[in-house]
Amino acid sequence: MTTQGIKQIISIVSVSILFSGCFQKEKTEAATPKAQTSSGKTILASNLPVDSNGLSKAKIILKTVHGNVEFKLYPKQAPNTITRIVELVNKGFYDGLVFHRAIKNFVVQSGDPTATGTGGSGKNLKAEFNSIQHIKGTVAMARAQDPDSADSQFYIALSTLPHLDNKYTVFGQVISDMSILDKIRQGDKILSMSFQEN
Repeated sequence: MTTQGIKQIISIVSVSILFSGCFQKEKTEAATPKAQTSSGKTILASNLPVDSNGLSKAKIILKTVHGNVEFKLYPKQAPNTITRIVELVNKGFYDGLVFHRAIKNFVVQSGDPTATGTGGSGKNLKAEFNSIQHIKGTVAMARAQDPDSADSQFYIALSTLPHLDNKYTVFGQVISDMSILDKIRQGDKILSMSFQEN
């Protein structure tokens, strides 16, 4: 078997291991597609202004021990997911949580208060699979085998990952600072996450 073939098998096994440990909570709940901005104004997530790439003018600022990562959202493709993420961000849910997974050239993953890969916020979301491709900096929801088992755990792709396309709810894309992603290690803390309207 070629080296490339072995790498592909390892990558597929890594996907299974990476996401199979994700929580499976109570029944799936669809969020009302409204998000609250930093000014406290409630808006329809699907009506967030977007640019020509479909990315919101609003962004989430993820402060890590290595520096800040900023990502914009895809409100047309994942309005309910974004609503829930913004709600959790505004509650301070992610502040102090660790990246419980960090696999070089694959993903960094956080959003589990137990840091085991099995915890969440307690509210599962209906999948909003879309055609956005996984490239470096793609932000998507982690889940268990059930497509509707995403909760609060999210991952950020560290490279192009076509085998994940159409299987996870992609809801954002890192716009800066991409170099910080490569510095994140398992156990590193999220200092804070905040939603900035524009």
